[in-house]
Amino acid sequence: MHALVLMAADAAASDGPNLWGALGCAVAFSASLLATLDAFADLILARGGSPAGRLTPGIGMKFASKLIAAAIAVVSAAIVLVLDGNWFAFTTLSIAFVVVVGIGVVVMLRQTKATTAASGPGEPGG
Repeated sequence: MHALVLMAADAAASDGPNLWGALGCAVAFSASLLATLDAFADLILARGGSPAGRLTPGIGMKFASKLIAAAIAVVSAAIVLVLDGNWFAFTTLSIAFVVVVGIGVVVMLRQTKATTAASGPGEPGG
């Protein structure tokens, strides 16, 4: 009986990564990516729509909650991929996530800089 359990454990260990788990983690990564980009868009729109360029508490909470939910999903999916030993999916999804979020941050910063430059010289007393 003990030998049978060891053979089953060896057979399970020699199998490749769980592809269904990797697919689920890819979905979690992509949903988190969309939530992050949506939060960035909310931030850009809210800053453009408010007279002082500041966030209201509600918009700030909405922005933060999207980012926190995305972080929880990404970390959970990354842990599942690491525990499964699927390093290819972990590396690929992590790099894609960082690159797209980095592009979103650059766009957001350029928008902020353009808005500041456009409103700066036209202000009274400036």
